[in-house]
Amino acid sequence: MSKKNLIRLIIIGAFIIFMIVLNDRYLQIKPITAREWILSFGVWAPIVYMAFYTIRPLLFIPASILSLAAGLAFGPLWGTVYTIIGATSGAVLSFIVARKLGASLVKNKPKGPKIVAIQNQLEKNGFLYVLLLRLIPLLNFDLISYLAGVSKVRLSAFVLATFIGIIPGTFAYNFLGSSIVGNNMIVVVGAILLFILISIIPIFVSPKLREKLGMKAKEEK
Repeated sequence: MSKKNLIRLIIIGAFIIFMIVLNDRYLQIKPITAREWILSFGVWAPIVYMAFYTIRPLLFIPASILSLAAGLAFGPLWGTVYTIIGATSGAVLSFIVARKLGASLVKNKPKGPKIVAIQNQLEKNGFLYVLLLRLIPLLNFDLISYLAGVSKVRLSAFVLATFIGIIPGTFAYNFLGSSIVGNNMIVVVGAILLFILISIIPIFVSPKLREKLGMKAKEEK
């Protein structure tokens, strides 16, 4: 494992431990508080949540925060369902905005070899590469949507690939969020392990995936 990947792995583990200790000893955030805020909308709570998630890319709100909140409010199953719908809708919104505005939308985004290579591959085999980039996120979630929008990827292929590709990560976040509500330590540990697994997979897979995507760049030191 390269030094850079090892550092990424350490940061992920340290962040999770830090958040657990911070919440347990200092903040003592009650999961029920976040859940009650979302559910305060009553029968409209799922719709409000999905609508808010849809416009999230335009508000620059981290997707992870909303995904964890859904697990707290709706549980791992329905939280995952609502999040997938909201996240896919948000991705479609970003895609359409990018397609309507064209390249001007991403003119301030990085234009290095990696971005150019991904955009070229998106145009050659849109569904496969969007699916791979959703399953193994090498780039920011919204940036992928913008790049797909300004490329020649068909909307139907983009939607299907996004919908399928975000399922594992979405479930991991929602399962982690829902586990906080309960007092079953086995479930909590299981949720944390699943979350760690989903988080570290890109570290080990990304070099081979980069080569497959035609993104082979300078070797990391």
